[in-house]
Amino acid sequence: MKSDAIAYVVAGICFGVILGWVIGTQQVRQADRQPAAAPTAQGSAPAQAPPLDTAREQSLVAVLDGDPDNVEATIQLANVYFDAERWPDAIRWYERALELDPGNPNASTDLGVSYYNDNSPDRALEQFEHSLSLDPQHTKTLFNKGIVLAFAKEDLSAAVAQWTRVVDLAPATSEGLAARQLLEGVAAAHNDAGATSGPQ
Repeated sequence: MKSDAIAYVVAGICFGVILGWVIGTQQVRQADRQPAAAPTAQGSAPAQAPPLDTAREQSLVAVLDGDPDNVEATIQLANVYFDAERWPDAIRWYERALELDPGNPNASTDLGVSYYNDNSPDRALEQFEHSLSLDPQHTKTLFNKGIVLAFAKEDLSAAVAQWTRVVDLAPATSEGLAARQLLEGVAAAHNDAGATSGPQ
């Protein structure tokens, strides 16, 4: 087994909680916002999705019925679906938000996360590239790009490059701290793999 593959498995086991924290936007969300869905281990039951905030949904739909080009309400409605892990609905409304505001890297990144959670990792990576074309130092995009590269593409070295950049750009932020923990886990897994495999 290649050391990268060993590191990938060990890091996934040791840091599942952190890796499950796929960061959305920098936008202010409700205080009790649930994290996005974590990649589940093969054979394990998926976690139950958080409940939909139907009162908030109805309120925002009413706003959009009267003002269909309201960008803020469109993003907030997408966020409501994101928080409830209703990925197709979140995708629909983030796409609409980007039609109204194409230069919004936060909405673009949340769209990418939604694509990933809807089992479309290639679309997620394409969306993250769009986000980074708008803001090359958008750390939430870089962090999430690393998650998709590690889990969907099993390209740990590329994921490490993204997380390293996050730590370099914003070491004290929540995503910077999470990226540092991931990097430490990967390094520990490589060390363990080297110690157990011996010379090749």
